[in-house]
Amino acid sequence: MSEIKSWAFWRAVAAEFVGMLLFIFIGLSAIIGKDATGSLENIAQEKIAQELKVALAFALAIATLAQSLGHVSGAHLNPAISLGLLVSCQISALRCLCYILAQMLGAVAASAILNVSKGQGFIIEFLATLQLVLCVIAVTDKRRSDVTGSAPLAIGLSVGLGHFAAISFTGCGINPARSFGPALIRSELKDHWVYWLGPMCGGIAAALIYDFLLCPRTQTFSRRRDVLLHGPEDQSDAVEIIGEGNSSPGPSQWPKH
Repeated sequence: MSEIKSWAFWRAVAAEFVGMLLFIFIGLSAIIGKDATGSLENIAQEKIAQELKVALAFALAIATLAQSLGHVSGAHLNPAISLGLLVSCQISALRCLCYILAQMLGAVAASAILNVSKGQGFIIEFLATLQLVLCVIAVTDKRRSDVTGSAPLAIGLSVGLGHFAAISFTGCGINPARSFGPALIRSELKDHWVYWLGPMCGGIAAALIYDFLLCPRTQTFSRRRDVLLHGPEDQSDAVEIIGEGNSSPGPSQWPKH
């Protein structure tokens, strides 16, 4: 029961909620698409393409979220994995229970968000960008020594993941500058605010979630102000995480997907 008194424990539970929300959002968004039309052959081909799209979306989602959240919670994102690690005596019963509850709530929240009809374009752009910026911040966090593989590749896959989720709805902006150029040249600026407000709010939300909830920094307000005004004194400066240390499962305990 000592875990329940640890902020690291609750940050890990929050990471499972956020991760499951993004995982389900991406997967369901990839599933939802235009119905196949035309000949039976064309319908069959489109069905195969859709199945491949969905499979890749879920696979890339796990890969990206494991890089983004694995150092916080282990990135289980599946009650079966949490239960398996419990039986394997790698996590406590309390952590398993809280993880499963957080995963269930995250799945319900993602489903509810996608069920909203009004403002859907904004929501899609917001969440697609949130997962991208969260990945960028996480894999480039200089406090981490556990990032394996290529950080640029992880970020590139995250961009692809955003396209799997959003391209059927908004064309997948997630980059206001990229959306602005073609829209201006072609004079198609109607509802263009979606491609600015969604990604910008998503980026801000990702930074706040990571820096203040999932992996807090010890920087004081004055330190943050100095960085905003003058830039960091030392680009290689690594800041320690607040609290008693991260008690969540380490990289060697991450589930293999």
